[in-house]
Amino acid sequence: MRRRRAFASAFTGRSAWAHLSLLCLALAVVLGIGWRQFDAWVARTELPLTLAEISVEVVDREGQLLRVYPVEDGIWRMGVRLDRVDPGFIEMLIAYEDHRFRSHSGVDALALMRAAGQALRHGRVISGGSTLTMQLARLLEDGPTGRWSGKLRQIRLALALERRLSKDEILTLYLTHAPYGGNIEGLRAATHVWFGKEPRRLTPAEAALLVALPQSPEGRRPDRAPEAARAARAQVLSRMASRGVLDQEERATAARARLPHQMAPMPRLAPHLADRVLSETPGAQRVSLTIRADLQARMEQLIEAAARRAGERLSAALIVADHHSGEILASVGSPGYRDEGRQGFVDMTQALRSPGSTLKPLIYGLAFDQGLVHPETLIHDGPVDFDGYAPQNFDGAFRGDLRVREALQLSLNIPVVKLTRELGPAQVMAALRRGGTDPRLPGGAPGLAISLGGAGLTLQDLVQLYVGFAAGGQGPDLRGQTNGARDERPRMISDVAAWHLGDILRDLAPPPGARAGVLAYKTGTSYGHRDAWALGWDGRHVIGVWLGRADGTPVPGAFGGDLAAPILFEAFGLLKPAFDPLPPPPAATLILSAAELPAPLRRFRSRDAVFAPAADAPQLLFPPDGARLALDGQTLPLKLRGGQAPFVVLADGKPVLSGAQLREFEIPSPGQGFSDVVVVDAQGRAARATVQIDQ
Repeated sequence: MRRRRAFASAFTGRSAWAHLSLLCLALAVVLGIGWRQFDAWVARTELPLTLAEISVEVVDREGQLLRVYPVEDGIWRMGVRLDRVDPGFIEMLIAYEDHRFRSHSGVDALALMRAAGQALRHGRVISGGSTLTMQLARLLEDGPTGRWSGKLRQIRLALALERRLSKDEILTLYLTHAPYGGNIEGLRAATHVWFGKEPRRLTPAEAALLVALPQSPEGRRPDRAPEAARAARAQVLSRMASRGVLDQEERATAARARLPHQMAPMPRLAPHLADRVLSETPGAQRVSLTIRADLQARMEQLIEAAARRAGERLSAALIVADHHSGEILASVGSPGYRDEGRQGFVDMTQALRSPGSTLKPLIYGLAFDQGLVHPETLIHDGPVDFDGYAPQNFDGAFRGDLRVREALQLSLNIPVVKLTRELGPAQVMAALRRGGTDPRLPGGAPGLAISLGGAGLTLQDLVQLYVGFAAGGQGPDLRGQTNGARDERPRMISDVAAWHLGDILRDLAPPPGARAGVLAYKTGTSYGHRDAWALGWDGRHVIGVWLGRADGTPVPGAFGGDLAAPILFEAFGLLKPAFDPLPPPPAATLILSAAELPAPLRRFRSRDAVFAPAADAPQLLFPPDGARLALDGQTLPLKLRGGQAPFVVLADGKPVLSGAQLREFEIPSPGQGFSDVVVVDAQGRAARATVQIDQ
């Protein structure tokens, strides 16, 4: 800040005698020590550092700015290339500040004499005599400068700079260091904060303001001193018209243009991804991401609006990926990078969470490949108990026999746990790793609960997994940098199994108002309603959505289908005007009805089914085994499921009822103490329970 104030003061408060004295001083030095000595004196000049720290930049796939990082003391100073600066601005700057810039050797004696003469005639400063090179010398000088010794140092430094640098290099350094108000240094930072754009194309009004600002960066700030800024701009425009750079109509139009009323914030798109990539590539000055800036902006707005609708402290995250290339096209880590109430600084695309039901497609895909089931295979949804683990469906209901296709579409828990038991949890974990995920287990070895979300995964993990589904069972690695290699994952499931998953999930009912049959998608809700998920794909892209609280607090009533699925479909609508069609079935796909399937595939039976009761065998729902009942001398109610009437009931081996046609009836109390109750159906199949009766 001290350097910027010193630079500005060089243009204010300078007396008429100062110009004349400066010129006389320079002439005296040359005459006093001789030309050769003067030449050697200039040659011995020690230059200050010209390689100043500039802001690290993160750009999108087309080179558009996504994120800028300030340098020391919070200064925005961005690198400049002359071939990417509006030529009209360069012409205006040189014509106004130093029209003999291309011909002098660092000091313009004619300009100094003119400035001194004008100052003597008018008693005040009319124009400055400093060249752009001398102004650069002031900017680069990092130590205090005395009134005369400092000016002499600037002349010496300007002459030395001209000997060691080209004119374009000097101009580039000036445009990198010139102050433009506040903590803004350099032309590119200035055009971003004052006009929200790169300096490739500037209007005459914009160029004139940028020419005028460095002379008094605080006194002419358009947000704080609009009248001074307008007058300074008008002065530049007037001189440009007098020198033929602008015609009178252009000058008049530019003079009427509105001034920016405030500084715009520096670009901050994809901040979480930018932070992560930079931490992985220390020392990088410019990083190019696969992100599409326009899409990223739309997705950030979508997530911000969705979180606002969902609740005060809810966070949300989203990833859009191309499953052909693995490129991440948009990555939103939170609804607001600086939203403290939602803990927006936490990148929820990388947070470990329970995936809920979103892993179920993988289980079914593996079961298809193992020949355990086909989408048309019948599977029984009823009470189960695996060594004390008795999973329940989300709604607590059972649906009996149904097709595997329907079991996945309804996201039932019991059928998928049965399949996980047959596959083995270790095989599921291996497939997850082949698919590119890094599952974390809360305990030791994986158990059956893994199929219901009993492992920690990130949103990026799940998008990677679904890239595999969408790409036919073997997809590319996700990547966020344009220079990243395209690496293919090992095959996770077969192309036939992957097609079956897409065919099943495309038939899920879409959210209200959304188009049906165009998107294969799956929702999920983790235990305690902590996480709501939706992941889906079409023929080209995969999108994953997560909602919840960053601190893991439950969100009562939060369901993936209600909260996340509408965002998923809306995101696809923002991505492109139409869905890409899902692929046709591979040649080896078996598309048959249940009746046409080979006998072993018509109904799912576990490998130990020979020792298990048939799916339609009688089941004693009440009383449950081990129940303790206080009957007070009343009858004992029984409730059955399955079996074939008529039924016979035995209590402690003695018949107490026969010929029962219904599945709910009562028997006399067996008496106080423990009793064995057995129900036998017409085919001789039995269901039993041991109960304790308290009279």
